[in-house]
Amino acid sequence: MRKVLNFVNDNKKIIIVVILIIVLVGTIYFINKSQNNAPASVNTAKSQTELKLMGILSAIDGVGETDVMINEGENGITGVVIVCRGANNLMTKSDIYNAVSTALNIDKNLIAIYSMNN
Repeated sequence: MRKVLNFVNDNKKIIIVVILIIVLVGTIYFINKSQNNAPASVNTAKSQTELKLMGILSAIDGVGETDVMINEGENGITGVVIVCRGANNLMTKSDIYNAVSTALNIDKNLIAIYSMNN
């Protein structure tokens, strides 16, 4: 026991540095582990354009309840997904394609329309 006490007294600075390094490494490990386990946050907020488009589409006869997602890249809109109650009707679907294409000034091939679950 005396040898241990003498060793501690002779090497206080080294022991303190080693303990601090261990605490630092442990802290970094647990911070990284908690960040990796955290669920990825999903941005569910609608943009102004999406909200306006939802309002326009909902006002079209036969469309009904609507949800819209607009994907944007560096060079503008890369795709639009529309889910609505009236998507099963071909005339309504055609109206949606025309409205979205005109409102966003995009080609119709960038638009995907799906029927909403009941």
